[in-house]
Amino acid sequence: MTLDFICWDVQHGSASYIKTPNGKHLVYDLGTGSYGEQGAQFSPLIFLKNHYAINSLDQVIISHPHKDHIDDILNFDRLSPRVLSRPSHLLKEEVMKNIRESDKPFFEKYFEIHERFSSPVTESSNPQLPNNNGGVLIESFHPVNSSQSNINNHSIVLSISYANSKILLTGDNESASWEELLKDTRFREAIKNTDIFLAPHHGRESGYYSDLFNYFNPRLTIISEGDVCDTSATDRYRNVTKGWTVHHRKGGSEERYCVTTRKDGSIKVQLGLTSADKKPFIYVEIE
Repeated sequence: MTLDFICWDVQHGSASYIKTPNGKHLVYDLGTGSYGEQGAQFSPLIFLKNHYAINSLDQVIISHPHKDHIDDILNFDRLSPRVLSRPSHLLKEEVMKNIRESDKPFFEKYFEIHERFSSPVTESSNPQLPNNNGGVLIESFHPVNSSQSNINNHSIVLSISYANSKILLTGDNESASWEELLKDTRFREAIKNTDIFLAPHHGRESGYYSDLFNYFNPRLTIISEGDVCDTSATDRYRNVTKGWTVHHRKGGSEERYCVTTRKDGSIKVQLGLTSADKKPFIYVEIE
């Protein structure tokens, strides 16, 4: 049994999918578009429905309400999510400041579902608990002390552990929120020995925080980036990453430190234990 993770190519956006060993389906962020054949209209939610035959999601996690993280939200109800997580402390008037008229339907939908998913999640229905998801430990963290004028600094961080391996998803957090989170003992413990690291804020310098790497040096850094990145920190991530073998879908493999959705397409990761000697394995596939 494996934990399956996909970081979709959604141009300048963020969208990931997690399938647990017992078949729970989780989505982290709702970006859209693709640099590949599917083009700007690509919807990960509709792709999951049409190509993976998924009709219901166990959880949707929206790291924070910025347009490139909620572009697919108008398709939200087509997959009947059971649980929604988001930084619920953010005020609508702060989020809606300076929103373009053409983008307002996306944010109105966000707040409509925010209000609808107001009941607390029971322990028996919580897809983040190992007893409910095939042994995967999923821990959520989100900073709350930064000014709401910078919503990036309120992004939900997800640590996903299975079979002695770990993935860390980071939203668009920047220095102020990383400083806050690292004061939390539980957070510091959760990020230790992270293997697969989804770089914050699309790999920009503003998301790079060197103190994180006092607790882990990932085997592989994934960057979900657009074709224009004014302050890329890719070289800095490369310097703190150990390197890992990635496999091409058309054959062949190579060692990489950083992979990007812009150049490498959607990135697929499997975590599990070998059948013979029960050793942890991490399998990474790119275009």
